Amino acid sequence: MAYRILKRKWPSPTAMWIMMPIELALTVTLLVLTALAQPDTYRTKLWKAGYELGFNSSPAVILYAYANGKTPPTVPFVWSRTLTDYNVAIAIISLFFLITKLIAFIMDFWLPIIVLPINVAFVALYAASLGGQAGPDYLDPNHPSRVAWYVAKPCSVAANRTIQGYCTSAKGTFAAFALMFVVVLVNLGLNIWAMLPNERDTRDWDSDDEDEDEPLGAGAGGNGKGSSWEMRSIPPTPRTGLMPYTPRTTAFNTLDSKNPSHVYQ
Repeated sequence: MAYRILKRKWPSPTAMWIMMPIELALTVTLLVLTALAQPDTYRTKLWKAGYELGFNSSPAVILYAYANGKTPPTVPFVWSRTLTDYNVAIAIISLFFLITKLIAFIMDFWLPIIVLPINVAFVALYAASLGGQAGPDYLDPNHPSRVAWYVAKPCSVAANRTIQGYCTSAKGTFAAFALMFVVVLVNLGLNIWAMLPNERDTRDWDSDDEDEDEPLGAGAGGNGKGSSWEMRSIPPTPRTGLMPYTPRTTAFNTLDSKNPSHVYQ
């Protein structure tokens, strides 16, 4: 069985079409949620609320470091501006590639070998985002946190209604990214499935070989063996199958006692 690398077909185009609207809905949701969180709608407020509840460090350590002329410590990734911008960038890139995938899939140019590194990259990007949103906070040794409190705890632990709303938004963003992570995993699974050897390889190669060997004139009305119609002899007909007779032929046949009238009686 000849294995082709470039021109491979998707084993289930229906699954691809089903995943696209799901991916579109989640991408739009991520765009809205990440835009609402930028630049610092509730990140620092949740950080401070977590400190007051005894779950993590305090954002005031940055101010204390500046006030005392010390080098400020590294902000945990879960509370950093970098994570917020990172999530926005992922949502925008996802929308761009979704539009590209739709156009390329319709044009039959969304090849599995080309898409494979893209799907692997998206899995890594969304895994990093989930790890950052639920990441640890060991900045304060007295209040270490392995998982962000708004992910590990119910929002009702905060008495402030505003903080509860921010917590709900952060939970919703985390859930949307988790669902999108499942979608990119499914896309990667379909991609790997398309790259695995199967019986379609032999069938596709055979059909392509037949198409390449078929001459240009062997289309509609052509000969199955590839011979052009100009090279074929005209089949005999009742008119062309008989030997034409002329007066001279009749004279010679009479001499030979082979009158044509005897032949056709």
